[in-house]
Amino acid sequence: MDGASSGSIRKEIKMNTKQRAYLKGLAQTTQPILSLGKASLTPEFTEAVREALTARELIKINVLKNCFDDPRSLAETLAERTRSEVVQVIGRKIVLYKRNNDNPVIILPGEKPKAVRKNTK
Repeated sequence: MDGASSGSIRKEIKMNTKQRAYLKGLAQTTQPILSLGKASLTPEFTEAVREALTARELIKINVLKNCFDDPRSLAETLAERTRSEVVQVIGRKIVLYKRNNDNPVIILPGEKPKAVRKNTK
């Protein structure tokens, strides 16, 4: 099987190591805004993550001790459902990133900010 026909239907561009390191640095000072508990991944929680990613682009999620699912697998599932990228999973903390194409908040290294073109006529 060739690499072009992978089972992934996600279309976003993968971030490189430098961009991931930049986001990890930003995430160090970020407090978790959502907590995942005993109910684990519900449709409502997934929607809350989607809304938070749209507003902030980079979010940190705390996996509580009463959630018995593996944080790494939860992160991968959330990333798939929200079409975001897993930046890192450390212990019981998940960091996700999804670029907001309409109103980007974070400019990653190597990306050019959208310039506003002025008519020269």
